[in-house]
This record gives sequence, structure tokens and C-alpha cells, in this order.
Amino acid sequence: MNERPLLRISPGDLEGVLGTLDVSFVALSECLVSMGYSLELGGMNAPGIHYNIVGTGRALIGNRDPIPLMPHTLIVVPPNSPFRIEVEGSTGFTGLRSVKKQPQMISSSTIRRFSAGDGDPSLILVCGYFHATYGACAELFGSLTEPIFEQFDIDDHVDTKLQTALSELVAQEVGSGAMSAALLKQVIVLLLRRSLVSMNAWVERFSMLSDPLVARAFAAMAMRPSDDHSLQSLAHTACLSRSAFAARFTAAIGKSPMQVLRELRLRQAMFQLKASGLAVELVARNAGYASRSSFTKAFRRTYGIEPSAVRRSVPAEA
Repeated sequence: MNERPLLRISPGDLEGVLGTLDVSFVALSECLVSMGYSLELGGMNAPGIHYNIVGTGRALIGNRDPIPLMPHTLIVVPPNSPFRIEVEGSTGFTGLRSVKKQPQMISSSTIRRFSAGDGDPSLILVCGYFHATYGACAELFGSLTEPIFEQFDIDDHVDTKLQTALSELVAQEVGSGAMSAALLKQVIVLLLRRSLVSMNAWVERFSMLSDPLVARAFAAMAMRPSDDHSLQSLAHTACLSRSAFAARFTAAIGKSPMQVLRELRLRQAMFQLKASGLAVELVARNAGYASRSSFTKAFRRTYGIEPSAVRRSVPAEA
């Protein structure tokens, strides 16, 4: 039996990829299940992340084998997948009383609580639905078809991060949504960091992370989008021929290398326009565009607004 992890993306390349990771909540809830009950959550058009805080039981996704739930078990569920949580009763997992709930899109700063059973809960989970994208180019979990589960422990502080995210949304203070998304991103990073040492093969379900050579080229673009990248130079970075690189990159990301490079450059430009006092011409050069006109045309096509309009919306420094 092979006791070493399969070939993984290198730590340096993963660092570059994660630097472009954007995470946003679609829904966030607390799920409480009493002994002898089953709580079924309908699927949503977004991946789900379910973290068990307290108690033991099991989770079922579709017709797959049950996943044992213990404190600090984390499960990522593919989009549109119903998720059932069960706590055994006096006759085991037979004859459970079932409760069905449907997660919904959240408003700016709200959470929901789903309960199955009237007594004290035997199982408490934080359940979130989210989008995670690489620099707005590709969904991290877009190709996920099978659930992922990992066992963390108390020292990983995943429970603290998710419970703090819940508290932020309950408080409804300014920035609660952004703070909750930042906390969820920390959890996603912990999960991906685990992929470097995990004996499980779940990381291969992420199309880009399963191809370290493609990930290396993507990381080079993500870390330095304004460099003079070309299909040939990116293929060289990936140690592949041009044709093989283009085919593997498009298969993994769902977009061509040059399309992704353009999106990464425009993402950097949007950030600089919002966060700095740089002139549009300098932002264009920083994004790798030789002229303001070509930059403006690409920016307008992507965002539906002139870069100068974004620039004017930035408050002047005192």
C-alpha cells in the first residue's frame, strides 16, 4: 500500500493560486438534530460546506455510503446535492423521524437555524453554501461531483472560524458579510493545505489542482499578471508543448490560457482603480496593456463600465 500522498501541486504554486481565491457566502445556517431524528437539506446551486461542532451521527449524500460524523468532521458537498444528517435512536438508524428544510439565499447579514427534534440537540453543525473562484476565472468546486470529507481536530480552530462567521452575521454590523466571507476563506485554505499531506485522493476532484503543470502556469499568471506572458512562455513554464498545454489548461479551467490571463489582468486593474489613486494609463500599463484604448475596450466589455468611471468613484485623499 502506498503510504505517500499522490503527486500534488507544489506549496509555492498553491500559494499563488490561493492568492487569487475569492470566496462569498450564498447561505449560512446552524443545523441541530436530536436523537432519533433525520434532517434533510435540499440542494442549492452552490457547493455546501458542513462542519460538525458537537455530537456523533452520520451524513448521507445521494445514494453514496454514509459518512460518519464526529466532532470536527468537515464535508464539502457538490452543488445541487441534497444532504441528510441522522442521529440514531433507540433502534439505531431505522425508524427515524424525518424533517425536511430548504436552504435559501441569504440577505446581506442573516442566518437561519434548522432543527429536527424538540429536545436538546445531539448533533450541531454549521452549514454554509458558497462560491469560491480563482480570480473570478474558474469555480474551485465547479467540477466537483463527489463529496469531500476530512477529519480535523480542535487545534485546527475550524469550529471557531465558522462559529465566528455565524456571530458576525447575527451581529449585523458594518462589514459582517465581508468578515464572514474572509473567515470561510480561511477554512477553504485550511482544507486545501490539508490536500498537500492528505492520504485521500479527493484533491484530484479539483480539475486544476489535479494537474500540477497547469497549476504552475496558472500560478505564474496569477502572481504576475502584467508580465509579458504568451502561450509559448506559459507552455514552457508548464514544461509542455504549446498544443498539449493549451488542451490541458482548457480542460482543467474551462477557458483558454489567454482568456484567463485577460481576466486576471482586468481583475488586477479593477482592484487598483478602486484601491489606489493611480491614473488609468498607469493602471493599464500595470495590467499589461500597451495602450489605454485597448485596455478601456477590454475593461468595458468585461465589467460594462468605463475604467475612468471606477477611478472617479474613489474618494480623494485628504
